[in-house]
Amino acid sequence: MLSTQTLIEKIKATPEQVQFKEVIEVIEQEYDFTPMAFSNGKQNNGINENNGSCKVFSFASIHQLNEVETLHLFGDFYRVDVLDNPAGSDHQNIRQFIENGWSGIRLETPALVKKSA
Repeated sequence: MLSTQTLIEKIKATPEQVQFKEVIEVIEQEYDFTPMAFSNGKQNNGINENNGSCKVFSFASIHQLNEVETLHLFGDFYRVDVLDNPAGSDHQNIRQFIENGWSGIRLETPALVKKSA
């Protein structure tokens, strides 16, 4: 299993190999998550709605990942479902992030806190 450090190294070296499942595993292993509402461009997400996206955006923000690195954290949801189907209407958080980048993300408070050792 990856750690935060090895995941960040992987996203910088071989982003096309990162899978959403392994990202979520790292987050759940190393961080406490508090569900919260957030907005992403035109997409408004209520509490406990799109928690995976909330976790990914929070993780990427904490580690100051750029837009491309952040998108690759979504794995094949980004690379296959969205990029291979640009006219699709699924995965609105990914599509809105492509359009608006970090300027479109509004998280009221950090959703992730590093677990105590």
